Amino acid sequence: VQLQASGGGLVQAGGSLRLSCLASGRTFSTNTMGWFRQAPGKEREFVAATVWIGGSTDYADSVKGRFTISRDYAKNTVYLQMSSLKPEDTADYYCAARTRIGIPRRVDGYDYWGQGTQVTVSS
Repeated sequence: VQLQASGGGLVQAGGSLRLSCLASGRTFSTNTMGWFRQAPGKEREFVAATVWIGGSTDYADSVKGRFTISRDYAKNTVYLQMSSLKPEDTADYYCAARTRIGIPRRVDGYDYWGQGTQVTVSS
C-alpha cells in the first residue's frame, strides 16, 4: 500500500486547509486510515482516524470540533478538513493505514505511512 499526502501550505490563524491522502496498491487490505502530525522537536501525535466501511471516526481532543476526517471509497482518498487553524497546529502531517480492525491512536498501530505534508499556521 502506498500513501500520498498533499494539500499542506501556509495559512493564517483562523484559516482553513484540506489535506488529501491518496491510497494505492493493495488498498482493499486496509481497514483504518489515520492522520498524524509531528511538530519540530516533538513526537508524532494522533490527529484523527476513520474506517473505510461504516465511517466511524475518532479525533484528538485538541482538534475536535475544528477538524473533520472523511473518506471517498471510490477514489481511495481520505481527507482532513482543518478549520479555525491555530499556530499550534503547525506541523508535518502524515497519513497512515492499518490493515486490522480498530481505530488506534498509537503510531505503532498503523502499518503503512505516507510522506508528510507541511502545514504552517501564522499568527
